[in-house]
Amino acid sequence: MGRKATVVSRNAILIALLATNMLPARGLRPDWRSIGNTVLDLNLPAPASGGVERVWFGENGVRLYVRTAAGRQFVTEDLKRWTQSSQPLPPTPEPPTVIRLPEPGAQVRQIRYARARLYAFGRHVWRSDDEGATWRNLTAYHGVSLLGGPIRDLAISPFNAPEIVVAGDYGLWRSSDGGESWGGINTGLPNLPVHRILRLPKGVDGMVIELAESDTTAALTPFEWAPGEKIAWRPTVASDTLAREHAQKSAYSALLGARITAVASAREFVYAGAADGRLWSSSDQGRTWFPRRERSEGPVEQIWIDPSDARIALAAFGPPTMARSTAQSTARIVKTFNAGVFWDDITANLPGAAVYSITADRASGAIYAGTGDGVFMTRTDLGALGPATQWTEVSGKLPDALVRDVRLDASGNQIYVAIEGYGLFAAPAPHRAFEPRLVNAADLTVRAAAPGGLISMIGAQIQSARAGGLAVPVLDASGGATQMQIPFEVTGASITLAMQGTGGRYTLGLPLQKISPAIFVDPDGTPFLLDGENGLALSATTPARSGAALQILAAGLGKVEPEWPTGLPAPLENSPAVAVPVQAFLDGSPVEVTRAILAPGYVGMYLVEIRVPAIVNSGPAELYLEAEGQQSNRVRVYLEP
Repeated sequence: MGRKATVVSRNAILIALLATNMLPARGLRPDWRSIGNTVLDLNLPAPASGGVERVWFGENGVRLYVRTAAGRQFVTEDLKRWTQSSQPLPPTPEPPTVIRLPEPGAQVRQIRYARARLYAFGRHVWRSDDEGATWRNLTAYHGVSLLGGPIRDLAISPFNAPEIVVAGDYGLWRSSDGGESWGGINTGLPNLPVHRILRLPKGVDGMVIELAESDTTAALTPFEWAPGEKIAWRPTVASDTLAREHAQKSAYSALLGARITAVASAREFVYAGAADGRLWSSSDQGRTWFPRRERSEGPVEQIWIDPSDARIALAAFGPPTMARSTAQSTARIVKTFNAGVFWDDITANLPGAAVYSITADRASGAIYAGTGDGVFMTRTDLGALGPATQWTEVSGKLPDALVRDVRLDASGNQIYVAIEGYGLFAAPAPHRAFEPRLVNAADLTVRAAAPGGLISMIGAQIQSARAGGLAVPVLDASGGATQMQIPFEVTGASITLAMQGTGGRYTLGLPLQKISPAIFVDPDGTPFLLDGENGLALSATTPARSGAALQILAAGLGKVEPEWPTGLPAPLENSPAVAVPVQAFLDGSPVEVTRAILAPGYVGMYLVEIRVPAIVNSGPAELYLEAEGQQSNRVRVYLEP
């Protein structure tokens, strides 16, 4: 296809890019974006999910109901879209009399209108067509179950004897031919047993999570949603951090004589929290400990340490052991700024009875809490004694479920939350409404600006801006963020922007470089890469092929030739070229750059086209750009020979 077709098909991609990177929180009500989905790749017949303990058909056979291991109930009519249900849990069916069981402890279900056919379940699923005289194993494969683990329940369609659905430790499985073949129906079911966020997306690395300890997947096996992933969360190599943390919990439990539920450390400082609510701190890497008096809170769920000053820490307490009405007066979030010599209760007006996660941004004093009632934020001086401040809910349109974890990125610009069952969500951090920040528009990081480059003002809606005597075009101002273009004419080692916004005047500066390249990515780290021939977005399921043209959407590549006016969309034909040579690297090796131009039809965006080598290894590879000695962020691209 020609170049015009590529430009036209690219429009939807760039519109989506603007929606994800440039339109953050409206006040303190973030626009949350889902990261990944709610299923796991466990090498089973289809993507799996968390445990399901009950499954049953409605009387008309149209609706299918489930109760998850976490105790939540859902219903579907099309096996794709699930909604919460308050349908009463039906009694366990009375087992029929059978001649023999196919395995010890197996449970049996009988078809109401075809009584000779029976189904049984336990470690496997079985079928008998002679009232239990003989049984056929429907799930055995090389000595293990096709469905991954024990089956907890089995439902038979009231109007279609061959249609059965089973529930087990790895979710829901359906057969429409009496168990001859199986398919998963977990996609769309909010049943991801996420417990904690282990790593945020960065460069070629994706989001990594830890599953709830009660889940039957292998212990210490994290799951990753890689940039460009489309199918499921996949097992990844267990991190040294996770293994070290589990070892610390075990060692400190023995040393301190309590079941340690949370640990955190930075340099010589170590904090440990126990199931009975006690907290300890050490300033000499755990050789000696300073105890906090035992209180009546629930277990210590999580401890956050200020990475710039480890004497500052926060601790969150889970469900209390006492009655909820009494527990309202107990501390559920405490703060120390003197390495645990004493802890201040900063719970204040925080609703609910349990806090499962805590994080903070030291520079702004923003603290975020993940609770059983949503996500809440407050602002305080983390490094000084002071009264507890009021909490504000910032859940927005997040699913109504327990918030297992909350994290901020290293710059405090993006917030990530893990919702039990529903998975991962991200949004621009709401506290930026109080402390706006200029960031690179491509990846929302703080980096030097470049002539002609795109920047975003997170936390403020800007109406006009100037850099010295030059007007700075405001390209998009919506909600709590503004996208602007640095004039091509700027010079010097830094740039100061004087901005007028709906919330007042702002004056902020950035370092300035001739070139400051960055590849556009969305919040889960997926880069905006296109097939040069048809304009399709590339991902794990649509990899770049050897010898093909690959287009990269970038920012910060500086001046162009011929010169182009600031704030004007690039022409659709004969777009100006980047003035300096641009290089591209795949897994550290240079590749051919066929052109580097302003992205046709858009302001401040660049299109770099490369030729994928004729011989490549299948799978993920690292891609980055370089110009004038300045390197871009590293992103993941999938290749296919």
